[in-house]
This record gives sequence, C-alpha cells and structure tokens, in this order.
Amino acid sequence: MPDIKTVGVIGAGQMGSGIAHVAAVAGYDVTLLDVSADQLDSAIATIEKNLHRQANRGKLDPGVIGPTIARITKTQDYADFKSADVVIEAATEKEEVKREIFKTLVPHLSEHAIVCSNTSSISITRLASVTDRPGRFMGMHFMNPVPLMKLIELIRGIATEEDTFQSIRELSERLGKTVASAEDFPAFIVNRILLPMINEAVYTLYEGVGNVEAIDTAMKLGANHPMGPLELADFIGLDTCLAIMNVLYEGLADSKYRPCPLLVKYVEAGWVGRKAGRGFYDYSSETPVPTR
Repeated sequence: MPDIKTVGVIGAGQMGSGIAHVAAVAGYDVTLLDVSADQLDSAIATIEKNLHRQANRGKLDPGVIGPTIARITKTQDYADFKSADVVIEAATEKEEVKREIFKTLVPHLSEHAIVCSNTSSISITRLASVTDRPGRFMGMHFMNPVPLMKLIELIRGIATEEDTFQSIRELSERLGKTVASAEDFPAFIVNRILLPMINEAVYTLYEGVGNVEAIDTAMKLGANHPMGPLELADFIGLDTCLAIMNVLYEGLADSKYRPCPLLVKYVEAGWVGRKAGRGFYDYSSETPVPTR
C-alpha cells in the first residue's frame, strides 16, 4: 500500500478547511489550494480559531496549535501538488466544476498519487473517468463540521484498486474517523437517507401541514433529532440540498426523489441558508427567525 505522508486539499471552504484541519492535527503536511487568496487566508484563520476552541474545551493540547498551523501551506498553483501522496477535492457540489478540477490536477501529480473526491452524491466512477488514474481514485466523503463529526464514507468506483481503498481506509483511521464503506450509487448512504427526509420536511412546509418552527420542534422533540430538518437544511446549504436531490432524482428515476418546488424557489431567490444569511430562517439578528 502507498505510504501517505503529504495530503493535498482542493477548496478552502467549510469542508476543505475542515479536512486540512484534521489532517494537520494528525501530523500530515497539508497543501491547501483555492482560487481565492482571501478564501485561503480566511480558512487559516478559521482553522486557528477552531483549534483554540478545541483546546479550551480540553479536546486538544494547546501546544499543538502552532505546529499544526505550520504544517499547512497555502497555494493557488496546482504544481504544488507534485509531491502529494493523496489529493482530496472539496470544491462545490457541481459535477462540471469537479471534472475541470481533476483535468487540471492530474498532469501535476506523481505517478503513485491517489485522488479522492469529497462529493456527497456524484458518481465516483464518472468522476474517475476524466483522470489518468481511475484505479487510484475514490470517494472520501467527510461529514460537516469535519473536526467534530466522526464519520467518513468511503466509496469505490468500478475501477478503484484494493490497495487504494486500504490506503485511504488507513488514512481515515489515522485522522480519528470511523469508516462506513458505501457502494457507488447516487448520494451513497448518509445523503440517500438524510436528504429525502429534509425534502419531505420542505414538502410538509409547502403543503401547510406545519410552519418552520412546528416542523423543527416536532422532529427535535418527537424523533429526538439534535437539529430540526429545516434548520439542518440551512446549515448544509439549500443549494447543496437541491443539488443532491437532483442527483437522486436523475440517477434513480424515481418520483419519490423529486425536489420540492419550495426548495427550488428558495434556491432561485438566493435564500440558501446560513451562508447567505437567510433560508428557512433569517439569520440577520442574534436569534434566527423562521421565514415561513
């Protein structure tokens, strides 16, 4: 099995910065790439803030914060991945964007390097097909927020080699994560179950069965969920929820996966959740206020 010492991460958003965080804490040298220099600076600041938060809660030795940050190198140049043993793509959940990233990436990689995608729903086999190494390509789906959530879904494409899978399994465990192995079907395990539940909650709102507050309260107190489905949708991002529902609907051709028209309408309005300041809740004040 390839021995992984250096980790590349593409995308310095919420997921990418979280992946860089846990990899650096685990002792790996990390190269973090983004098209935006401002986003890279913001990611490093967020990682440092989250490391201090972990230390304050007794989850982390304060002495490791400095060395952890020092292990992360920022870049906007794909050529800096030339020595990476594995590169994890964590860009937006749009297949055309991911395909272009992989086409740009692979000419800069060493022959032995493994490529992973943090996609939450898109076919690993299809993404692998645009690279020069489908045998050394697989899905590595982290949960959000990455430093706190223990699960990684590992997804093999049709061509993924066993050595590749075992190397990424070992990496996942060294990151302190628990592995769930999923087959390469639309949305894999977690989102195959979670997103239709969220979509049904939006239908429940759309049809007037309950308002936002009633639906979230019902699921928190009636099903013991830590967060209501509409609050969770805002946290994930309604655009991401819609993208995953479209993958399910198109990939499985089953009407039960049809995205709710209200979900589509919110995304069209730009009301995509916390990151936009407005979704099923308005986040402009200290206490979020339901928008319906």
